[in-house]
Amino acid sequence: MKLVAHPKRVVQVYEALVAEIARGNLRPGERLIQEQIAAELGVSRQPVQQALLLLRNQGALRDAEGRGLIVAPIDPGHVRNMYDIRAVIEGLAFRRAAESGADEAARLGPALIEQGRRAVASGSVADLIAADLAFHGLILGLSGNPLIAPMMEAQWIYAQRVMGAAQLQADAPRVIWAEHEAMLKAVIRGDADDAEALARQHVARAATVVIEVLGQRQPISKTPDSARE
Repeated sequence: MKLVAHPKRVVQVYEALVAEIARGNLRPGERLIQEQIAAELGVSRQPVQQALLLLRNQGALRDAEGRGLIVAPIDPGHVRNMYDIRAVIEGLAFRRAAESGADEAARLGPALIEQGRRAVASGSVADLIAADLAFHGLILGLSGNPLIAPMMEAQWIYAQRVMGAAQLQADAPRVIWAEHEAMLKAVIRGDADDAEALARQHVARAATVVIEVLGQRQPISKTPDSARE
């Protein structure tokens, strides 16, 4: 069996492209050129090709007319559906974390809340997204359910693409991290009902903000279900 590219290199290229898409440096409709990406990242074309294929399969990219790939448009309908799923899955994760991971949450959570507050103070969207993902990732891990994190994995790329929209609202970062702190405290108390309810409310509120922001942006994709991310 012959490996065509080093797996770690593929992951590095993949993560670099996800970051560029999430930050808006690669915008919807923009064509991606393998040779250019390889040159910019200092790698061969093979890991770039594999990373692009992964992103295409996950819906972040789509086939361009003729040949090649473009960054897929953001479809508000898909975003709403994604957040509906997130509310259920993350509600379950916070419930399970409160039931069995309270001690670990108390040990590891406060540092992540502090990381989030530093990100709020810095105003860096990249730092805000990274802190947000770290916080939610901790709870998914503390849920004790090994199926939850893989189920959420498919949502994270799209989530990162739209997360910046919520983070850029005037008071949103402060509100987000106040909610995170309340959610963490519920987990630490072992209050499963409150932890789940707060998590669902948090995701629902974020969805409302994101959908509102996307509605103000043009162009808005209205693709059929079969073509959505």
